[in-house]
Amino acid sequence: MELIDKGRGLLLSLKKYWKEPPEGRFVPFKEIAAIATGGMGVRFIVYCVSNMIISIGNVLIGNTIGITPSAMYVIYIISILSGFPLTALRANMIDNTRSMKGKYLPYILKMGIPTVLLGIGFVWAPYERMSMALKCVTVLLFNIGFQFFYNFYNDAYESLINVISPNTIERTDIYAVRSVVENFSPSIVGIFLPIAARMITGSNTLYDMRVYRFLYAPLLVAGFAVSMLVYANANERIVQPRSRVIQVRFADAFRAVARNKYFWIISLAGWIGFLEGSFAQILGWMYNYQGACSAGQYSIITAIYGNASLWPNLFGPALIRRYGKKKILIVSNLMNVFLIALMLPVIKVQGPSAIWLLLACLFANGLITALGHFIGPSLNADIRDYQQYITGERIDGMFAAVGLIGNVITLATSSVLPAIYERAGLNEATAVSLGFTSGNVYDVLYNHTYFTHICSVLIVASIVGAALNAIPFFFYNLTEAKQKAMVSVLRIRAAFEDYGNGAVDESGLDEALAIIKEAEAFSGEESVNESSFRGKERRAAREKNEKIEISRLVLAELGKFNTPGGIAAVERAKRIAEAGPGGFREHISCDIAAAKKLPKNTHEEKKIRSDAVRDAREAVLSAKAIEKYYPEGLTEYDMSKLNCLFERSDENSVAIAATLDAMKAAREKKDAAQVKNLKAELASLRTEKKNIDTLINSETTAYSVYNRAAKPYLRAVRLLGESKNYAKAIETVNSIK
Repeated sequence: MELIDKGRGLLLSLKKYWKEPPEGRFVPFKEIAAIATGGMGVRFIVYCVSNMIISIGNVLIGNTIGITPSAMYVIYIISILSGFPLTALRANMIDNTRSMKGKYLPYILKMGIPTVLLGIGFVWAPYERMSMALKCVTVLLFNIGFQFFYNFYNDAYESLINVISPNTIERTDIYAVRSVVENFSPSIVGIFLPIAARMITGSNTLYDMRVYRFLYAPLLVAGFAVSMLVYANANERIVQPRSRVIQVRFADAFRAVARNKYFWIISLAGWIGFLEGSFAQILGWMYNYQGACSAGQYSIITAIYGNASLWPNLFGPALIRRYGKKKILIVSNLMNVFLIALMLPVIKVQGPSAIWLLLACLFANGLITALGHFIGPSLNADIRDYQQYITGERIDGMFAAVGLIGNVITLATSSVLPAIYERAGLNEATAVSLGFTSGNVYDVLYNHTYFTHICSVLIVASIVGAALNAIPFFFYNLTEAKQKAMVSVLRIRAAFEDYGNGAVDESGLDEALAIIKEAEAFSGEESVNESSFRGKERRAAREKNEKIEISRLVLAELGKFNTPGGIAAVERAKRIAEAGPGGFREHISCDIAAAKKLPKNTHEEKKIRSDAVRDAREAVLSAKAIEKYYPEGLTEYDMSKLNCLFERSDENSVAIAATLDAMKAAREKKDAAQVKNLKAELASLRTEKKNIDTLINSETTAYSVYNRAAKPYLRAVRLLGESKNYAKAIETVNSIK
């Protein structure tokens, strides 16, 4: 009876919150359902294309196409190097995108189409008639295309979780639902691939190009069609002022991200733990080269193994609420060391039980690994909130650009795994000595002795990688409560900047005032020890501690202009702002070297010194920009030009959407004349859109140049406005009391 009541309650909640989210949340259930279902389509594409991306141990490129590990390493390096400028371009496009659909959603459509076409072209290329050199060139060219289009498509979808909600717990819950549903895609493929391969080839081998040609093309097309549910139904919710036009210069964004300590912690974990996945191919090798089971059994095995990633999505949110992300990441990585080590005796076993014992180890490892992967997107979203909190700008795309440093490190470490393969015996000399003459070095794995030895070496490498991966997370201290506090501060900043600029959003202003009022209510409260409570009392204690932490950060934000550093900053901003665009440089009192000599013994002194160094550095860049672009003197940019164009762009987008809806209705009524008229109208609107976009690009460039030249002045004006707005906010809250 209790189960029935719970089911009825769930159905009632779905109905109640289908179109409007619950209180304290931002995303309705209808949107979550569309994201999760559309995610299945994205996963079909990711499953297919990820197998075409060059990596050491890639079975499609190595075992099937026949490119040797050493040749693959060479084209891998070239592919990675080609990705540097493409990643920078992608990052700049994302951070300077202004669309009614948001930063990421437009690219799920725009980049999905070329990704699918490249994927189909890759599997249908006639590798059988190519020399080794031509195979390498062909695979490389396709991968350069994937570096831009596929990575853009995949990043747009994965990054959507960062902006779907400002609530970190809601983001985690949505990711859990999305992951449960979307992971049916690889599970479905994993179940049917071995059976379909046997039907296509007449054998158990998966390493036959016909398998990929006849299965991947329809999967890619179907995946794209389903993924459009995400594009059509999802919405982005970034907390930032509506009145601010953010123009991001690559160098500035790069310096800003470089200050984000949490970005470096997470990145470092991946860089030093690069060997953790070395064991990934062993299960497939055991089936293909050791004949450990039949095709039907392998379908069951891959289905079970794939199912390991499901369960963390179900219990992950509860674990995060209970223990927090940091503890889970450390414990899961340490458990991985033990679980990977369990594979060492298993791969020496001969007979039908071997692959099932290996499956048991892999399933347990998959559970723990999937839990870490489940937390990953939430971590990335949190560090972007932190970035906006410390710098005032939302520069999501530039994280990928700064991540290019990781690619350089990867290039330095990527030779390790091929060297391990070579030294362990996966090489041409060993293959010839064993009597294999096909030219495919992977034939060595048919020999059980070499199979055992090579797999043992890879498992030991994975153990080392898993141990190293855990170390950086001991230094991660961005708690869930701190993230909520930062978002509260961001909401206050956005609301009062809009208020000061005349772009009043009553609901946002009311929300900001409510946050401040609650912070005042918890002022002076002391945190309680959660571990001394149980059940509901423990949850209540946790909520109280969160509100206390939010209170401290909010009140510190509101009071920042009353500190010595804040007072000094306001005074400096007054001098700069009063001098105007033409004279502000005279009021930046010292150069970079002098600023760095300022005292830094206390927190306040560090703040004053940091501001002085920043202003001095920006003054140098400003002087160069003025000399280059404003030889007659800096004049203020007229923002009404851009605002007018943005309004026209928004109106045009609304008109296009309305025309498309009208065309759909006319087609349903089979009104050919109306459809023809609407097509002509749509063509006219799209031409207008192109013209507006051209004008926006031109004005954006002009504004970007002005923004660079006048940055110290613009920062000063914004800081003065913020200080006045905060004073008004405190006055308003006090009057409510």
